[in-house]
Amino acid sequence: MNEYLELAILPFQLPFMQYAFVISVMVAIPMALLSCLLVLKGWSLMGDAVSHAVLPGIVIAYIAGLPLAVGAFTAGMICALATGYLKENSRIKEDTVLGIVFSGMFGLGLVLYVKVQADVHLDHILFGDVLGIAPSDLIETGIIALIATAFLVLLRKDLLLHAFDAQHARAIGLPVRLLHYGLLTVLSLTVVGALKAVGIILSVSLLVAPGAIAFLLTRTFRAMAITAVAIAVGSSLAGIYVSFFLDSAPAPTIVLMMGALFILAFIRVTLAARRTARAAG
Repeated sequence: MNEYLELAILPFQLPFMQYAFVISVMVAIPMALLSCLLVLKGWSLMGDAVSHAVLPGIVIAYIAGLPLAVGAFTAGMICALATGYLKENSRIKEDTVLGIVFSGMFGLGLVLYVKVQADVHLDHILFGDVLGIAPSDLIETGIIALIATAFLVLLRKDLLLHAFDAQHARAIGLPVRLLHYGLLTVLSLTVVGALKAVGIILSVSLLVAPGAIAFLLTRTFRAMAITAVAIAVGSSLAGIYVSFFLDSAPAPTIVLMMGALFILAFIRVTLAARRTARAAG
């Protein structure tokens, strides 16, 4: 019995696992809050676009010898600003603009990536390296998570009104343009903070799944935000813990956890709706 208990608590005693647990929570909280706004606003594809669009910035920063986070944030902001400019100055719909900008920047990143493909660190940026976290990564991600969370919490009412009815928000005097680009800036910053933990590809799931699951289960934004954070944090911790024993990659395991939770939530809501319909009939 003691052997099983020692094995069960072993992941919590290893330094690299402790770092992984901490940084996963740092990443999960702001991404869960963002996912609520992205789902309500219909911006889920924006999270996908920004996550993929940072690749050319990362590669260029690597080639130039600059911090990868600087290149990633710059590329993310270029993607966000270019999307906003094209949407406001053309008849093309936002989802089409996102597809063009996102695919173009991701294609550029892949072309540049071929030149430095032998470097293992870029693979970690793409797919995450949560088990290779250093103390400096914790500090960087912690600062980003604190800034992003503070922005989302302090301006939650304005951001929520902007997500539901931008015209009404403009009519009552809210700085709609500032909120719009502020949210895009925080989105880019949060993706940069997630690079080390889950990578630019799998971060898409953290920007969509928690909010989508919470949307199915709750009826108020407060409850939705709390549920989304609980789902993101719980799935991240559980995914890392389970991956240790399965000898699997932590980030995909986390994504699978959230995918399973979404299926369960969907089944629960569907069954509840059928029961209500039968009772009403």
